[in-house]
Amino acid sequence: MTASTFANLTADRPGFVTHLECSMTGERYEADTIQGLSRVGRPLLVRYDLDGVRGALGRDTLAGRPADLWKWRELLPVRRAEHIVSLGEQATPLIALDRIGDTLAARPPLVKDEGRLPTGSFKARGLVMAISMAKALGVRTIAMPTNGNAGAAAAAYATRAGIETIIFCPDDTPEINVREIAAQGARVYRVNGLIDDCGKIVAEGCKTNGWYDLSTLKEPYRIEGKKTMGLELAEQLDWELPDAIFYPTGGGTGLIGMWKAFDELEAIGLIGSKRPRMFAVQASGCAPIVRAYEAGDRHAERWEDAHTIAAGIRVPRAVGDFLILDAVRASGGAAVAVGDPAILAAVDEAARDGVLLCPEGGATLAAYKQALADRVIGRDDRVVLFNCATGLKYPMPDNSRTLDRHGPINLAAL
Repeated sequence: MTASTFANLTADRPGFVTHLECSMTGERYEADTIQGLSRVGRPLLVRYDLDGVRGALGRDTLAGRPADLWKWRELLPVRRAEHIVSLGEQATPLIALDRIGDTLAARPPLVKDEGRLPTGSFKARGLVMAISMAKALGVRTIAMPTNGNAGAAAAAYATRAGIETIIFCPDDTPEINVREIAAQGARVYRVNGLIDDCGKIVAEGCKTNGWYDLSTLKEPYRIEGKKTMGLELAEQLDWELPDAIFYPTGGGTGLIGMWKAFDELEAIGLIGSKRPRMFAVQASGCAPIVRAYEAGDRHAERWEDAHTIAAGIRVPRAVGDFLILDAVRASGGAAVAVGDPAILAAVDEAARDGVLLCPEGGATLAAYKQALADRVIGRDDRVVLFNCATGLKYPMPDNSRTLDRHGPINLAAL
């Protein structure tokens, strides 16, 4: 990508960002300075001059731009082209699970395969925005906790931007992720605890050493990158949102971001008032959002003894819990938990439909099948499942067989 691609970002203080806003109280904060959580300890949301965006961004304009994340620049916080740190964030495809649809006698669910993004996961969306804004704000060192893929994306973008990177991960984080993080220039530490334990170390390091905390929703910009999933999805479906979205939910940045994106799209006239039912999918071994949803609570208590094979959604406590629950309830959706056996079975089933899901993506398929069986979802509903990372990063069973080329081979038996 060249600077000419972002010509409208190069003037002094261009763009449509007006301010930041506390997601709990609505209090306003300055946009062009380093910010973390609000004064009440809640995430800050980026706000835009949506009337201005409406006059600058239409369907024809979008159709004429390259199919990448940056085509939505009027609804993104980066003001100047030289601050963008890109690795080629192309639009990800929607793939119909035709065989599974036939088996279930239902409209084939669509998988939005985020594993096609740089570093192989949807974390690239949030981290490209966070790191680009960190560069714009003059940040020199970032730190964050991770269950794997977010740390890999942060390391890739921050190293490219010349920003020092320090990552803390649970000691049972998938080995490929830990090595990927280190290979891309970060200092990575394995911690004998869960991701929120890692987050406590980050918080102390930020106070002591002046690091910039890139933890989920503790800075304003990862959510702006993640919301492009919703922007992109609307355009791919010809501006008619699906009936339901099943989203693997740990910190929930993507679910919150998409819900924000839909409101912005309506405000600028690109979609109507229809919204998909949002299903926050968790593992039964770590389901704080599900427990709060079922109890009717707006906030989720920490989940003790969190465990699941789907490491990306093993988040015992989410700082944006109330935003997740608000979106789920406002949409008429639900928070759903599925067990590890169902997750593994779903990954195996999707592979036989040509799509290699990560465990977290498998959780969305398992949850969809459960919702279909419970008649929460109709067989004719248009449903989108999010696969958040390439399945190539995760262990797979060895079902291969061997042949001795020096002996007789019974070709008819093969």
